Amino acid sequence: MPSIPPIQPWNPAPLQDRVVLVTGGAQGIGRGIAQAVIGAGGSVVIGDLDADAGRACLREWGAPARALFRRLDVASDRSAAAFVAAALDRFGRIDGLVNNAGLPDPHVPPLERLDPAEWNRRLSSLHGAFLCSRHALPALRQTPDGGAIVNIASTRAHQSEPHSEAYAAAKGGLVAFTHALALSEGPKVRVNCISPGWIATEGWRAPASRRKPKLTRRDHQQHPAGRVGTPEDIAALAVHLLAPALSGFITGQEFVVDGGMTRRMHYV
Repeated sequence: MPSIPPIQPWNPAPLQDRVVLVTGGAQGIGRGIAQAVIGAGGSVVIGDLDADAGRACLREWGAPARALFRRLDVASDRSAAAFVAAALDRFGRIDGLVNNAGLPDPHVPPLERLDPAEWNRRLSSLHGAFLCSRHALPALRQTPDGGAIVNIASTRAHQSEPHSEAYAAAKGGLVAFTHALALSEGPKVRVNCISPGWIATEGWRAPASRRKPKLTRRDHQQHPAGRVGTPEDIAALAVHLLAPALSGFITGQEFVVDGGMTRRMHYV
């Protein structure tokens, strides 16, 4: 009879010595994930259009040896390539990529009035995931115990409000992109997706626009978990999915993190 493996201690720093790239990493959910990577023992490279927010991250974190900021436009192939190159130049390796960047406002004009160029601009989170993955994959494939990509989609991939077609299409595309890429890149690279629900990010902006979220009791009570989400809620799962010791058997999956809101029946 084979023996059962002995109890193994949990690593308190599951991303020790790993290098993770986070797009849109200077504010909101992206900043929450970037901070969690550092807290989990890793090094982080954040890319963002907002240079002031990026510099504020480096200043406030106080971890210059393990954090790098580069201005990034995820809709530009040249910018994505330069972002990945800067990470390799600084750290010599890439173990994880979090495709988080995208436009936050889901609302657009009615479809017949939506300009095609604006439609394409609204798909930037999907385009950016393609471009950044494209440039990071050669390095991710070299990670000895497996590279990891985490795409940040949204519960709007599954439910919508009127006049949010472009946002829903981008986030739904990210979910499908996730499982397709997981099959293409396995087993060397695992690819998973997080779909956040209502996440209060006002306190995670650049210093000049940072403020305390104005949330009512009703806002919190809409969630079976009893509260609106925070960037830390998404970051905790992102760290788990980036760490091979914690999620080495998980790939091609979408994880909805919404406090149970999409499971709640609503009647008018």
